[in-house]
Amino acid sequence: MRLSLGQQMQLAQKQVLAPRMIQSMEILQLPILALQERIEQEMQDNPCLDLVEPGSESDGDGADGDSNDRESADSGDDSERELVVDESHSEDDFERLVNMAENLPDDYEERSRPSRGQMEAEADRAHDQLANMVARAESLSDYLHHQISWFDLEEELRKMVDRIIFSLDTNGYLKTPLEELLPPLAPELNGSAEEARAAQLELAERALVVVQHLDPRGVGARSLRECLLLQLQPGMPLEEEVRTLITDHLADLEGNRLPLIAKKTGYSIDTINVALEELRHLKPKPGADFIDAVVPSVTPDVFVEKNDDGKYEVRLEDGTLPPLYVSPYYRKMLQRASGADTETREYIKRKVNSAQWLIESIEQRRSTLTRVSQAIVDHQTRFLDDGPDAIEPLKMQQIADKVHVHVTTVSRAVDDKWIQTPRGIFPLKRFFVGGTTSADGEEVAWDRVRIKLQEIVDAEDKSAPLSDDALVKALAEEGITVARRTVTKYRKAMDIPSSRQRRDWTEKEAPAG
Repeated sequence: MRLSLGQQMQLAQKQVLAPRMIQSMEILQLPILALQERIEQEMQDNPCLDLVEPGSESDGDGADGDSNDRESADSGDDSERELVVDESHSEDDFERLVNMAENLPDDYEERSRPSRGQMEAEADRAHDQLANMVARAESLSDYLHHQISWFDLEEELRKMVDRIIFSLDTNGYLKTPLEELLPPLAPELNGSAEEARAAQLELAERALVVVQHLDPRGVGARSLRECLLLQLQPGMPLEEEVRTLITDHLADLEGNRLPLIAKKTGYSIDTINVALEELRHLKPKPGADFIDAVVPSVTPDVFVEKNDDGKYEVRLEDGTLPPLYVSPYYRKMLQRASGADTETREYIKRKVNSAQWLIESIEQRRSTLTRVSQAIVDHQTRFLDDGPDAIEPLKMQQIADKVHVHVTTVSRAVDDKWIQTPRGIFPLKRFFVGGTTSADGEEVAWDRVRIKLQEIVDAEDKSAPLSDDALVKALAEEGITVARRTVTKYRKAMDIPSSRQRRDWTEKEAPAG
């Protein structure tokens, strides 16, 4: 192959996203709380953004211009039209802002500053937020160390206890071998290293016994079997039987093989069931109560209400968003800087363009999210009327075709967004579900299949639970045709045990097997 250096021309066609398009997509994807944070950040970074309407100070042209911009942003395709900056249009707007600045009063800068009362109100609001913050929950390590503080332990033993406590996982188990928790030996020991290591290991075992006697019971265990045995209390009902089940038959209990356990132990099925009830009172994860499970707050972006005609209509929860305008103060600065300070003029021009892009992107987000949400609600009317059992199969491409946008725009619009409906708060993605075809040719959503599967399992005879093949036949009798592997997949996803594990041996004893 011949290699050479040279220049050549090549004609190619490619798609390049303008910065304005990228910003519009980012704004569309943000939920309401993230959008509020983004606006606050932009307010700090861009001095040309203002919360004061330009038309409020004898500046009517500015208000009309901004409203026209918002109307133009609401019309047209939000995702398909190319958002490329028109330099001539930007220059016209720039000159218009300069001319409008002549009508601003001289004391506008002083009057636009927040008053003392406003600053005090802001300070009080910040103080209330700090006062209402949730205190940090006590961790398992803190709880155990608080108990150890009441013990009179020798220094070396206390240090080893601390090592063990800090090595516990979130469930309270000690997964690290004791040998790995031992401190390094002093180099001058030489020949007596084995004896010193044995002494350290004996000290670690004593420390582990101390930890395992702390509350909650079962903490410091190295296996599920040890954890359950540590929680057995003298005098509890059927203590010996429960100990036998834990020690020798955990795997059989998991498989619900009670007849086999009865054959090996000589216990009756009733005795095993009573012992199993006592076993269920023990905690397999003693440290789980100390896990600080933070439930994230959900703020709906969209609200659904039924009008007088019985039709569902959507509205956006954007009332908390501050109204943004281009600062009249910087318009006046433009008039002062024209012709003289080119660097200042160019800086303000960039900031003004950035502010206008942000305002238009927010308006496009409002328009796109409203149209997409309304299309979803129109398709899922039966869900809102009759509940989740009546949900209809829906794909994002269907909504994209209906509102005339690209499917990726629909994906960004519904991403991490929540909708408040008469039946509760749901993520917008909840309404996009696949489906199958019933025996009569009707499209059935997978959610309806899962709900029907749960109903069949709940109503079955527990002395003879249905196998996966029997569940397929039961669904077919309901007009839902699915494969066995689909039933198995959904059963596992819904944490429904197998037919053997669901069997209730108290109603009918069967031979061991």
